[in-house]
Parts: sequence; C-alpha cells; structure tokens
Amino acid sequence: MSTPTLERAVYGMSQAARLLGLRTDALRRWIDGYERAGTTYAPVIREEHTGADAVTWGQFVEAGYLREYRAKQVTLQYLRPVIAILREELGVRYPLATLKPYTSGRSLALKVQKQVGLDPSLNIVVLGRDGTLQLTDPAEAFLQKVDFDDDGTRDARRIYPLGRSVPVVLDPDHGFGEPTLTNGARTETIAELVTAGETREHVATVYDISLDDVDAAVRYENDRAA
Repeated sequence: MSTPTLERAVYGMSQAARLLGLRTDALRRWIDGYERAGTTYAPVIREEHTGADAVTWGQFVEAGYLREYRAKQVTLQYLRPVIAILREELGVRYPLATLKPYTSGRSLALKVQKQVGLDPSLNIVVLGRDGTLQLTDPAEAFLQKVDFDDDGTRDARRIYPLGRSVPVVLDPDHGFGEPTLTNGARTETIAELVTAGETREHVATVYDISLDDVDAAVRYENDRAA
C-alpha cells in the first residue's frame, strides 16, 4: 500500500528551509520544537518532538502556511493548540495542509480560534461585515498558492511558491520536490543552461516550453540565489 502524499518524507530540514526561504533553525523550531534557557517548547507542526531531520510533505505545506504569518509580532507557538484541535476534529495529521479549514470547515476554524483565545493577528478566518466567514489575508495568500487533490482527501498536491501566475511549482511527484516548471522541467537546469550560454529559444525547444516559461525559471533561480 502506497504512503499517503502528506505522510511522505520529501525533504531534509535544511533543504525544506531553503525552499521556504527560512532559516533552518527557525523551521526546525516550528516542525520539531526546541529548548531555550531550560524551558522546552513543543512543536507547532509535529504532534511531539522526534528529532528527525526528514520533513514530510504535510509538514512542509503546513510550514508554508505558517510562513505567511512570520512577519507578525506574535509567536507562532499560539497556533499549536489550533492545529492540535483541528487535527482531532478533522481526523487528519496535517489539517492546514488540507482544503477543509479554508472552505467547508471555516465555522470549525472560527470556533477553534475562539476556544483557544488565539491572537487575532494569527486568525485563519474572520466574520465579515455581511456576516459571512472570510479568510484572513495570510490564509487567502496561502490558499492561492496551493493546488489540492480533487478526491475525498482534498490534500495539498502542489505549491506555486510565487503564486499561480508564475509557472514554477513544488510537487513531491516531480523533481524530488525541487522547483520545476508545470511540465516537470527543473528550474535549476533551465537556468543553468541559459547562464551557460544556451539561447532561450533553444532551451524552450529542447524542453517543449514557452519562452515565458524559460524566463520564469531563470528569474526564480536568480531570486533564490540572491
């Protein structure tokens, strides 16, 4: 029996941090917890500290969600009980890596936020002026970067790190989870060929992609290098 996608170990901790644009120690704290000045802080994402360096796809996706909130001046530890309750209520290990909290589960998300007294700056949903439940800006920004399976699980299938308008994706089924174009071509390979002197037109022909795809791959890799 195959391992569910969210449970698959895809990255090492430093590799995942690089792809998310985070410091490795920061990502490790989110995923696996930490100890400081004799005080132990439980993981935000994992159910308990394991010390494992491997990062599953579900952990990576949830870390991508947390990343949308990192500019907030509130510790992300406050999201831990929210994730724990959603995990229990929805019966899934990585609830923020599934579609339900952002769509049919908005009422549940609101209830959980109130139940734990979550700082408003970390909310998933808010009550709009018209009385409807709406996603907060960070949650909406995250949702716009993720494709979900259209089966019963509605698990996160791929991430567009720069948004859907840019054809660069992170997909555990292609390129070992490294950045690729939507047709599976590695962005790193495309950029290396152009940097080495190959023409954009030649690279586009070889990989059966558009010139815009070539440019997107080069821009993405240049931005990562910077």
